[in-house]
Amino acid sequence: MFTGIIEALGKVERLEKEGSNLHLTISSAISDQLKIDQSVSHNGVCLTVIEQKEDFHIVTAIEETLKRTNLEALQIGEAVNLERAMQSSARLDGHMVQGHVDATATCLAVEEKEGSWYFKFDYKPSPEHLLVDKGSICINGVSLTVVEPTDTTFSVAIIPYTYAHTTFNCLNPGDKVNLEFDIIGKYVGKYFQTYKNAFLKEV
Repeated sequence: MFTGIIEALGKVERLEKEGSNLHLTISSAISDQLKIDQSVSHNGVCLTVIEQKEDFHIVTAIEETLKRTNLEALQIGEAVNLERAMQSSARLDGHMVQGHVDATATCLAVEEKEGSWYFKFDYKPSPEHLLVDKGSICINGVSLTVVEPTDTTFSVAIIPYTYAHTTFNCLNPGDKVNLEFDIIGKYVGKYFQTYKNAFLKEV
């Protein structure tokens, strides 16, 4: 479980394919604090540390993960958002994030507004992936608030600190991002979809 509050930026040092899997070697300021088998969010994707040495660590993304996320598009030298799993005694500064990416979205526009930035995204909606105005959304591992959602688009506002300390400062129109929808909204959406299907069968 994560909070969507980014601890550090990592740098992709190496990408190695092995069968359908992808091994990612990441260097970061927190890599020397990690342990093997530890769960770490990489751009919102929960991955397990399989090797750790000095200032870098290695994680593996399997085929299913690569299909559902933007990890396969990563390039050597590119930055990734990192967050270690939350501690039960810590404050929940963002919102509950599982590190299970639901879908990807495409950045449509980036607009600077007197020190803050607005990012607009296009995505494919589903009954189980609900967005509401001022609700929570996790984008590339960052906990954010939804602004002006429509049937296929939504926006988020980024404050200067978040812009400077996450990969949002290098996100451009056309780039693909990982989305994790609010877990409460997902359960509500699933419940009503199941109820609707059961009702239609009875009719």
